[in-house]
Amino acid sequence: MKSVLRKELSIVRRAQSLRHAVRGVAVFVRITPNFWVHFLTLAALILLGIFFHLSPGEWTILILASALVIAAEAVNSTIEIDMNLTHPGRHDMVRDTKDIAAGAVLIAGVTAWIIDLLIFLQHVHMH
Repeated sequence: MKSVLRKELSIVRRAQSLRHAVRGVAVFVRITPNFWVHFLTLAALILLGIFFHLSPGEWTILILASALVIAAEAVNSTIEIDMNLTHPGRHDMVRDTKDIAAGAVLIAGVTAWIIDLLIFLQHVHMH
């Protein structure tokens, strides 16, 4: 009986964790203007992918690269929120922390851009 109860509680906890994660995504979308830049870029890439008939492997790489940029942006937003809350004044280390987090988004974005170019340029040359 205890193991059944424990399992039910575990399922309840997983459902609660999922609910918190979904709420987190909603907050991220609502408060992060750059989310829409990434989302619209992904939408454009999807349209290009449909036009150029990307292979399943190319779709996988394209979506993975885009998801990593959006995930990096979410982590960056989290760090900015935390820094603003815990250290509301100006501080060099806070600035450095925020800049490094933004730099991570830049690294992910440039990498995704290179991947996108590698995928699409070969299709442009074939048409």
